Amino acid sequence: MSAPVSVVLFTSDLRLHDHPPLRAALASAAEVVPLFVRDEGIDAAGFAVPNRRAFLADCLRDLDAGLRKRGGRLVVRSGDVVARVCEVVAESGAGAVHMAAGVSGYAQRREERLERALRARGCRLSVHDSVITALAPGAVTPAGSGHFAVFTPYFRRWSGERLRDVLGAPRAVPVPPGVRSEDLPSRADVPGTSPGLAAGGETAGRGRFAAWRRAGLARYGDRHDDLAGDATSRLSPHLHFGTLSPVELVRRAREAGGPGADAFVRQLAWRDFHHQVLAARPAAALADYRPRHDRWRTEESAREEVAAWKEGRTGYPVIDAAMRQLLHEGWMHNRGRLLVASFLTKTLYVDWRVGARHFLDLLVDGDVANNQLNWQWVAGTGTDTRPNRVLNPVAQAGRHDPEGAYVRRWVPELAGLAAPAVHAPWTLPAPERAAYDYPAPVVALSEGLARFKRARGRE
Repeated sequence: MSAPVSVVLFTSDLRLHDHPPLRAALASAAEVVPLFVRDEGIDAAGFAVPNRRAFLADCLRDLDAGLRKRGGRLVVRSGDVVARVCEVVAESGAGAVHMAAGVSGYAQRREERLERALRARGCRLSVHDSVITALAPGAVTPAGSGHFAVFTPYFRRWSGERLRDVLGAPRAVPVPPGVRSEDLPSRADVPGTSPGLAAGGETAGRGRFAAWRRAGLARYGDRHDDLAGDATSRLSPHLHFGTLSPVELVRRAREAGGPGADAFVRQLAWRDFHHQVLAARPAAALADYRPRHDRWRTEESAREEVAAWKEGRTGYPVIDAAMRQLLHEGWMHNRGRLLVASFLTKTLYVDWRVGARHFLDLLVDGDVANNQLNWQWVAGTGTDTRPNRVLNPVAQAGRHDPEGAYVRRWVPELAGLAAPAVHAPWTLPAPERAAYDYPAPVVALSEGLARFKRARGRE
């Protein structure tokens, strides 16, 4: 009689450390098939964009290397996830499939389809919580509702919950012979990536966190909004692909202690908050969480302004700097994300979905829960308790880039200007303005604010 086999379906959890599905599979079976399916449904939805495809290729190669050090290997297939998993179950004789719980509507439907298909074949599906998030969506709920709609009360409850223990990486991963695999993808084969795209994979992620924990965590609370200081962890791509465990990050930060660690843990709680909102309201990926009857301008009706925003030539230096960072790195500083989103939705009064889609086209950490719900938070259709707030890009630049170093880094045509003129070059005398090859503002801030107030006044 052959030894029992389990399949571990990797999705957004591309790591070996602190991986409950893998450890559960190894505990219950003599052999395990580590499987990743390049999902054709994600391709069809336009989600498999170059930056994430390249980062994913790094992650899969690193995961395969880690498995090979433990006597195993990664099996890669392409196509419909349910069909490919069922193929591997049939080839290996597996009696169980283990995977991490997803939160999006697509992920939930995929799990339901997979459970039905496996049950028909006499195979069991085990879906594990607290793998992609620190606390599972729905683990804490308010009275009378299935999810929290406001962060502060959620954070109070979240902070009082005990997180599960962190699991070590397995010593050995025995894989049955004869289960075929496609070739691993390579970053070099992905055209159109951002030139400054960071490296992916668990090894890179753990190295980055270890270095930042030593050198940056203690000052995170004071410096995370410093645009020029670039003092954020930059771990969001690793959280998106699951090369780092959010449970482990929370626990390690709490072990370090201090205001910086507290601020970092709060950001991880924000991530969990958005995931529990989306899990409860999957339609919020495209529909307003709190409809406000906005008469948004579309990309077609504001074509020139939207193009200027996407290309980093709005005439507002801090906005253009952030958008150019996005184009170059496939990543943007969090404060920059807030500023460019506020500018698009409340100064240009363009539908938040236009900005959210552009971000998903470029961001290596393009996560449906965080991206869509952060955009709604800024646009005033999401969970923000102050939906009419407008971030002034000039005032914000003076506060978070006081010397203008961030702007000069990404908008080199203004490198000769000192602060505060670098944040408002249109205020210079005409002869001085002519010396800089930089556009005039696409709209006056006062005009944009007046338009926003008029539009919101029609509700």
